[in-house]
Amino acid sequence: MTDDISLVALGGLGPQRAAEVRSLIRDVPGFPHEPIIFRDITPMLADGAALADVVEAFARLCEGPDGHAIDVVAGMEARGFLLGAPLATRLGVGFVPLRKAGKLPPPVERVSYDLEYGSAAIELRTGTLPVGARVLLVDDVLATGGTAAAAAQLVERSGGEVVAAAFLMELAGLGGRERLSGRVVETLLRVEESAGS
Repeated sequence: MTDDISLVALGGLGPQRAAEVRSLIRDVPGFPHEPIIFRDITPMLADGAALADVVEAFARLCEGPDGHAIDVVAGMEARGFLLGAPLATRLGVGFVPLRKAGKLPPPVERVSYDLEYGSAAIELRTGTLPVGARVLLVDDVLATGGTAAAAAQLVERSGGEVVAAAFLMELAGLGGRERLSGRVVETLLRVEESAGS
């Protein structure tokens, strides 16, 4: 474990438990290539207590007098599904998967966006979101913000209102928060280095 991650909202678990949960995120230097440090959340997902604690930390963002009132959680493929679906169940709201292009039967709404080495698109089944539905976007990592910005555009094009975007981890220095300027961005962990994924 490295010490370059601040606990942000995960700190609400208490310092010892937050550090235990963080210790379940495995650092993999050089994957998929140098100088990236891949943050593998698989061990955290496999630990039932840690996953429950992370879901609770996300839920606290939506509860209480300062919480974000939402109708739907929208998870970005694929790890956003793993965090978003249990969060929706915990909050008693619906879950909407934002899928990679070609994974849903038509009709769909689609937003294309640029990646570092190419482009991608995400889709949402037309008519899934009621007009005016208050949506919390959820994913595991906020890096450059391209996927999250496209997801927000997709939700809004489909009639929803993005109340906030919430991430397990933010990779600081890659511009993701700036790409979502004007939107509420919540993170549970913050990676302070610029090389990581």
